Amino acid sequence: MNRADADVIVVGAGNAGFAAALAAAERGQRVLLLEKAPPGAAGGNSYYTAGATRIAHDGLADLLPVLEHDSRLADTTVPPYPAQEYFDDITKLSGGRNDPERTAVLVDESHPTLSWLHSLGMRYELLYDRQCYPQPGGGHLFWGGLHLGNVGGGVGMIEDYTRIATAMGVEIRYGQHVTGLVMDDGAVAGVTVGAGPERQNLHAGSVILAAGGFHANPQWLVENFGAGWENAVVRGTPYSTGDMIAAALAVGAARDGDWSTAHAVQLDAHYPENSSNRELTNRLARLSYPMGIVVNREGRRFLDEGADFRNYTYSRYGKEVLRQPGGIAFQLYDSTTRPTLRPDQYDMPGISVETAETLEELALAIGIDPAALRRTVDEFNASITSDAVFDPTVKDGRVAAVQPPKSNWAVPLETGPFYAYPVSCGITFTYGGVKSDAHGRVLDEAGDPIPGLFVTGEMLGGIYWGGYPGGAGLALGAVFGRRAGTLA
Repeated sequence: MNRADADVIVVGAGNAGFAAALAAAERGQRVLLLEKAPPGAAGGNSYYTAGATRIAHDGLADLLPVLEHDSRLADTTVPPYPAQEYFDDITKLSGGRNDPERTAVLVDESHPTLSWLHSLGMRYELLYDRQCYPQPGGGHLFWGGLHLGNVGGGVGMIEDYTRIATAMGVEIRYGQHVTGLVMDDGAVAGVTVGAGPERQNLHAGSVILAAGGFHANPQWLVENFGAGWENAVVRGTPYSTGDMIAAALAVGAARDGDWSTAHAVQLDAHYPENSSNRELTNRLARLSYPMGIVVNREGRRFLDEGADFRNYTYSRYGKEVLRQPGGIAFQLYDSTTRPTLRPDQYDMPGISVETAETLEELALAIGIDPAALRRTVDEFNASITSDAVFDPTVKDGRVAAVQPPKSNWAVPLETGPFYAYPVSCGITFTYGGVKSDAHGRVLDEAGDPIPGLFVTGEMLGGIYWGGYPGGAGLALGAVFGRRAGTLA
């Protein structure tokens, strides 16, 4: 047996990997954290997020112990987000296919895990710019179950994790392309780094896989999702190519989860650097579509923009855009709805947008037949018969009774100027991964743990199928990262 290079090796330095590394280091383990990307491109998908983390809680008073000071807290209302509602949201969006035991672990440990991370030095704040609306009488009201995130978003998250991990003695190595797992008498005993003459084995008592899915592997996308997915824009890290999923399967791990689709959003279609942009990160997404309508190149609507809060539909609607002619669509707003859009995304520098005083002029600017667009908008406007008051903080029941319907927040588009934002499909992460138990131990086809091997984050399959509630991905990585690091 070779001398161990570490007690625990963690592969992948994003949210999930750092949480695992901190949990192991807290127990006095010698932890080696290996990151495929170089320092200037590290952080995995976590770096590209807004840092939003979904946790169960009892309202603002329950969140205050982990929040940074903010003068707005005094007039802020945050509705409770009970554990049962969290569990039900995951189950609904997964069509009931999610593993109930691991889902319960995620939900029940989401708040304690975030509190643990805060105790180590992670910083959190309420998501004022994306999850609340100022009230007419003053104050701020939050909505949608997703309420807090890291100070500085994903960038701040990785900065905090790196600072804390270094202080706790975690050794971080960048530019480490892990290509396989080292086996010793049926147990995982380390990893292989590199290939060819530069190849070397690193040994450890346990290995925790937190290297992300395969969203940046066009060949795997086409093989699993079908033709056209090679055209999806990689929204996050370009380093998640499925290498460690392949390595786990090679040593007998069972596949798990939804291998038929991915988390994909509407992304600025024409911004010159809309793929893996480390400066704009989450700002390139276009997620205020519930406030307007979305049409394709033929001027037709093709989805229910108001089916639910954005947090519950955004991860599914990118693939709907991909299915449209040319893989592109346009979000439309008028002067009434434009002020309700997220400023971080719709007021960003260099945004792709066309503006016109009339719908016909707008149609010409975006290459749509003016008569077709006018027909779509007129039918939509005429179908809104609800007397319900427009309220973006609740599902207000303002319905457009057209096909497809708009189930909430239907407001006529009739007052110029009009705005069109071109969007394409931006793939964020994949749902298919390897099978684990409730402690993050990787299981083989017989359902038995593979000794020495753990998994967390986007590599862990079985909880999200077809869709997920926003912010639950970071929660999953942290919860199961902590569990894996506690056992490894």
